[in-house]
Amino acid sequence: MKKILVVVDMQNDFIDGALGTKEAMGIVDAVAAKIRGFEGEVIATLDTHPHNYLETAEGKKLPVPHCIRMTNGWLLNEKVLQALSQKEYRLIEKGTFGSVKLAEEIGHMKGEDGLEVEFVGLCTDICVVSNVLLVKAFFPEAALKVDARCCAGVTVQTHEAAIETMKMCQVDVAGV
Repeated sequence: MKKILVVVDMQNDFIDGALGTKEAMGIVDAVAAKIRGFEGEVIATLDTHPHNYLETAEGKKLPVPHCIRMTNGWLLNEKVLQALSQKEYRLIEKGTFGSVKLAEEIGHMKGEDGLEVEFVGLCTDICVVSNVLLVKAFFPEAALKVDARCCAGVTVQTHEAAIETMKMCQVDVAGV
């Protein structure tokens, strides 16, 4: 069985930058440990916005510039990057919550013996849930997992709501 870990948007702006939270800061060490201990392929995503972010549809609804390409906030957290550097990994930039490019990359990587994809990262209630459900749509027979101890949402309540949504969509959730 092909095993893939997807590390969603563990970027400075979501941890201690423009949209950071204490909950996001609290999962960094757990995510780094998960990466170091994972036996399989690893993909990391980068939320990536242009300098005219505030003029985009998302920027009009969330008028907080974040993850602007080539800024410090766009970069992966240093502890996460250090853990990733000990592995071979793929990096995927995504311009919105869910990434068809991520699903396509998983499709290129999957083997004949089945597919298991585990997700960790930020934000549970926006990008994690979007990508989990998108991958579920592309690969309905794949075993999908989320480690809730390695995820944080915009708020505790919306994190919990996203976890429940994923459970309802037949995603295995650990750490709850």
